[in-house]
Amino acid sequence: MFGGASVPSSSPHLRKSGSSKAVVSDIGNSIDLFYFNFCLYIRVFYQHINHLFPEAYDVETNDSRGGGTIPISFAAIMPSPVLLWRFKVLLFLIWGFICCRIGWDSVMRMSADKRGLFLYEAFLYFNPLLLAALMVWLWGINLWFFAQAGVNYAKIFDHHDQNHLTHTEIWKCATWMTIIVPTSLTAYIYLYSQGEVSYAASQPVLLYAGLVLVLIFPFDIFYLSSRYYFLRTLGRIVFPLQAISFSDFFLADILTSMPKVFSDLERSVCRMVHRQVATIDWLEADSVCGSHSVAIPLVLVLPYLFRLNQCLRQYKDTGDKTSLLNALKYSSAVPVIFLSALKYHIFPDKWTKFYRPLWLLSSVVNSLYSFYWDVYRDWDLSGFTRILKFSKPHRLSHLLHGRRWVYFWVIGSNLVLRCAWTYKLSSHLRHNYRTVFTIAALEIFRRFQWIFFRVENEWNKMNSKSHIQLSVGEMSNEEDKLLDYSNNYNV
Repeated sequence: MFGGASVPSSSPHLRKSGSSKAVVSDIGNSIDLFYFNFCLYIRVFYQHINHLFPEAYDVETNDSRGGGTIPISFAAIMPSPVLLWRFKVLLFLIWGFICCRIGWDSVMRMSADKRGLFLYEAFLYFNPLLLAALMVWLWGINLWFFAQAGVNYAKIFDHHDQNHLTHTEIWKCATWMTIIVPTSLTAYIYLYSQGEVSYAASQPVLLYAGLVLVLIFPFDIFYLSSRYYFLRTLGRIVFPLQAISFSDFFLADILTSMPKVFSDLERSVCRMVHRQVATIDWLEADSVCGSHSVAIPLVLVLPYLFRLNQCLRQYKDTGDKTSLLNALKYSSAVPVIFLSALKYHIFPDKWTKFYRPLWLLSSVVNSLYSFYWDVYRDWDLSGFTRILKFSKPHRLSHLLHGRRWVYFWVIGSNLVLRCAWTYKLSSHLRHNYRTVFTIAALEIFRRFQWIFFRVENEWNKMNSKSHIQLSVGEMSNEEDKLLDYSNNYNV
């Protein structure tokens, strides 16, 4: 997968890294290599056909300069980008069909009374990684838009070197996540339907362990510098021991849109630790890893506590009272989470008469406050100027930039999804896992929209500061010139 063919150090397929040495080609290039070898075999096949039947296929071309013939060059068999892309799409569709067919046949082979519970369990293990893959796909689209609009996102995120991942590399990571997770899910369903329960139980364990190993892998492959940058940023989020940078609170904001991912990860790991994977007897809500567990609200609230600590640290460093108002926004999510969790630990009449109205009030306050902060603080409505206008002519720029419906859509959908956001934070509303998954995916889409205008707002601020500094510098130079002129004419 990583060797077998020597690649020149100047190859554009080499991944970016902090190392100055030549690095190993990205894993995605194995498909390119496979397709290249396929083209090579086709060329050899036609050469044999030409040797047996010279009139059937001419492998030589006339030399216009000398009138002779020259063999087809090696570069002539190099796949074009369009054909290569189509070949990858074809492989992807074939893989998707095979997974769907095997999964459907395996589910239909199960008894009807166990089918629903088993699918719920399978969904629990694999839906967090599918949502994470969705976030990576959308982040790649964000980066593509930034590149088209001329927004220097590397400067915004303090990437002083040139080793940050491009949108193409982000999409490669998302593609592999999209392939590996459903493949593991298909193997899990198939093995369980065949009665191989122990092998089925190993699938989510291996998947989670592999994900952790890829993140902490110490060797200079799999985008080492980017992986460690991500891990360092996570460390600064959990322990804000230094000044908060834009990338720190930006990633922390994204994590607040993924509490459902962390909650299901906690439940999945809990079942793995207690060896309850690929069983359906433990699905009681009051079990140690059940839906009424005290650990669920604790995990749900963690991203908001991290962001709250960042705001307090920022206030300590800068003295800006706006940070306290921002901290209040994140603290308003805490009552929503814990009041919802109380339903399973108090008498029903108490919940109906007192705690439920209190939960509804806290939900409305949090949703409206968060909506106000998104629009007027994070986005700054006066700054909607650049992000949808591309530097080069493009159809999307023509359709989106300057269109009033775009801003109505962004603001309206942000309000609706902010209110729906309460659903996934509330434990007592999370019985229908399909509905919860849909709302969690919509929240990730809302964050995807939010990123465009948040980054644009920061970019506009940086440009305005640079313009002010440049103007001050020019004024100082003019004053120095006038001073020198007057000194030259002093008596």
